[in-house]
Amino acid sequence: MKTTTLLFLLFTTFSVIAQDKFFTNTGTINFEASVPLFEEVKAVNRQVAILLEPKTSTFICTVVIKDFRFKLDLMQEHFNDNYMESNRYPKAIFKGKIEKFDLKDLSEQEKEYLIKGKLNLRGKSKEIIVNALIKRVPEGIQVISDFPIAISDFNISIPETILGKIAKTANTELTGVIRSDDTMLTLK
Repeated sequence: MKTTTLLFLLFTTFSVIAQDKFFTNTGTINFEASVPLFEEVKAVNRQVAILLEPKTSTFICTVVIKDFRFKLDLMQEHFNDNYMESNRYPKAIFKGKIEKFDLKDLSEQEKEYLIKGKLNLRGKSKEIIVNALIKRVPEGIQVISDFPIAISDFNISIPETILGKIAKTANTELTGVIRSDDTMLTLK
């Protein structure tokens, strides 16, 4: 009897903890660093991990660099080997706080929030502030955010011969629907 009660309480506690976090590993980042009149520099990553802890307003986004897909294999190879050095720096991580966020205030209407945090990319960290549109959807919480990334902030060296063919700031758009469910138990 005591064992059953203890197991029930333990399961209930873990279920409540799991409900306090929203998570997905199928978020999407669209990346673009194109300039007019030159070949499009564009990629997508559909395996982005996003975590939201409403109690603390913590927002974490983790990206495996090699999961970006370009339409040209050679462009993808140069991106990973020469610019992002993805063998040496396999992930980019953003961790921040959503200002004035309260789960109770979310509705089906998009609401704009600021997220202040630190982006870790290529072994460098930079404090950034990004805008995010957040709303409730039937599957959970939808987040859409833009992350402009200045190449110079992360010591990404571009050869002189192609410097004019790549934007100095990469535009990245994050989208994802994060859910509260029992999959969080596997993350603990």
